[in-house]
Amino acid sequence: MTDVATETARPAPNPRPDLGQPPAQPRSLLQRVILPRPADPVRVRSLYVDERTATRLAPTEPDPDGLSTPMALTVSAANGRRLRVTSRTTAVVPEQSEVSFGAYFNAFAAGYWRRWSILTEVRLRLSLEGAGRVDVYRTKADGTQIYVCGELLAEPGRHDVDLPLDLHPFEDGGWYWFDLTTDDHELVVREGGWYAPQEAPGRAAVTIGMPTFNRPADCVATLAAIGEDPAVLDVVTAVILPDQGTRKVRDEDGYEHAAARLGGRLRIIDQPNLGGSGGYARIMYEALYGADGSGIDCEQILFMDDDILLEPDSILRAVAFSRFAREPMLVGGQMLSLQVRSQLSTMGEVVDRNAFLWRNAPQTEPHHDFADQTLRQTSWLHRRVDVDYNAWWMCLIPRVVAEDLGLPLPLFIKWDDAEYGLRARSRGYRTATVPGIGIWHMSFLEKDDTSDWQAYFHYRNRFVAAALHGPEDPKALLRDTLKRTLRHLLLMEYSAVALQEMALRDFLAGPEALFPKLPVVLGEIRAKRAEYDDGRPLDSATEVPLSQLDEMAAQMFPEPPVGTVAIAKGLVKGVLHNLRPSEPAEQTVPQRNVSSRQAQWFVLSRLDSATVTTPDGRGVTFRRRDRQLFVSQLRRSMGQLREIGKSWPELRRRYREAQPELTGREGWRQIFEA
Repeated sequence: MTDVATETARPAPNPRPDLGQPPAQPRSLLQRVILPRPADPVRVRSLYVDERTATRLAPTEPDPDGLSTPMALTVSAANGRRLRVTSRTTAVVPEQSEVSFGAYFNAFAAGYWRRWSILTEVRLRLSLEGAGRVDVYRTKADGTQIYVCGELLAEPGRHDVDLPLDLHPFEDGGWYWFDLTTDDHELVVREGGWYAPQEAPGRAAVTIGMPTFNRPADCVATLAAIGEDPAVLDVVTAVILPDQGTRKVRDEDGYEHAAARLGGRLRIIDQPNLGGSGGYARIMYEALYGADGSGIDCEQILFMDDDILLEPDSILRAVAFSRFAREPMLVGGQMLSLQVRSQLSTMGEVVDRNAFLWRNAPQTEPHHDFADQTLRQTSWLHRRVDVDYNAWWMCLIPRVVAEDLGLPLPLFIKWDDAEYGLRARSRGYRTATVPGIGIWHMSFLEKDDTSDWQAYFHYRNRFVAAALHGPEDPKALLRDTLKRTLRHLLLMEYSAVALQEMALRDFLAGPEALFPKLPVVLGEIRAKRAEYDDGRPLDSATEVPLSQLDEMAAQMFPEPPVGTVAIAKGLVKGVLHNLRPSEPAEQTVPQRNVSSRQAQWFVLSRLDSATVTTPDGRGVTFRRRDRQLFVSQLRRSMGQLREIGKSWPELRRRYREAQPELTGREGWRQIFEA
């Protein structure tokens, strides 16, 4: 956006939109105005308020709906702290200031409510004290910003603002937000929120489930966040925590206090490590059936990860969205980065039905930092994004949907959430990943789990999900898998290829093997991975002789090949190099010490050995080229893929016929009671 130095030209307030009848009192809260925590880093403020100066030029021409006037708007790069936050829901706008609430957690994602809810109108309600003005803006799906209405609060005192706002213009996307400005007096925000003009259908009665494995401190922090807000606690009927670890949540400092705040709602279930799918299945099992078969009194089941930082208001927003939905649907929270907390990691995800891979939804950009570019400045954020599923870092599933669809597949980890979303969609239940509903979670940039012990689950479960929901012709899936095999081999990731071989073998064994494998597969994976150099991480590259080329490494790394011809030539050279015998000396002293970012196929395919930093930066693997392994693993992978291609129709039939048993109460009961 263009920086401007001219004085802000404030539009004259439009009258409140006349909807032909006296304004109804707001009846049901959809989204509170919330503010950052005192301990939050400064950049996190950008998720709650936009304190950059906005310059609005003169009105152009009336909007076709007759209720608003388009305004040109630019935002300066200056980002001073104007708002004085006094609590999670109260703040002070000092005199001679302007603050926009057009930010991730406080703007209203009207396009999503227009598409998925029964509402045709929303009301902005603010309780203010002081003097100033309120201006409401909206956007179109392309990010075009439109002035809607405003109210001048000329005399100091208490002011209750109640503005009805039409949802009809948001078919393809767009947001509402409000700005507060002051002249000679400060303006105090006592409370505020976006409301529905009618009572919400159904009940707000949510059971929260959070499986955990050796993350007691994170769990206690989340339990405390749920219990600290009375409004959140009012809608929670139970919190189920399957504890699958050796470091128990009950033993963590702060647990007793957090549990006491939950007032008897907390249920901890100790069970063996059955992975995420075993943990989430236990949550749904208890919610639907429980010990006596009747389950827990709840209307919504909310899955959350154990390693998140929770914005508690997201629970209220997810429940409200679910209650107002036209039809029962899954409501997902978006993932913000735990490492860079002003960053939105993903806007939503879809599954490519041919290659059968999950990916970011089309026309979205991952890892968007609101501290660098605000919501008002970012046009693509205003288009509604439709998804196939929502990951279970935060996902609300209505009870009626769970009763119809059954429990998660026994997959341990990976693809259980995507498969459930695809299963729901096949039965007519859609998923919405809603902006403003979000948690903080480790960013995808901080890990690469496709080549460590989790590679087994990536491959096996991808094929299981594809057999259930994928294409009749698996050519794209098989071709992509072969490419990944070759990439692993060029990276000297022989353990990942060995785990892939295990995964495809177990997929070929059929659905009958899934439940028996669930309690034992992790031990088998760890034993197999430990057979290979790249499966035995070291604490530091200093544990092996240091490369003599490190000082010249920056100058000697090849540039990435660009274009089809260059990539093809690079692959041929890499394959030919891996087919040559290696020298014994190159197996004891690494040729290079390579960072995780530099560990690309066009780098490692030219080497005979290297230490490679793990993606989390905590260790290294010493990788050594093995010609015999390269040839034998490639040959076996190709053989398995040919077998899957020939057997695909029969495999699809077997997995689809077995789905009711794999997701049913009885199969999981035998696992839980074993």
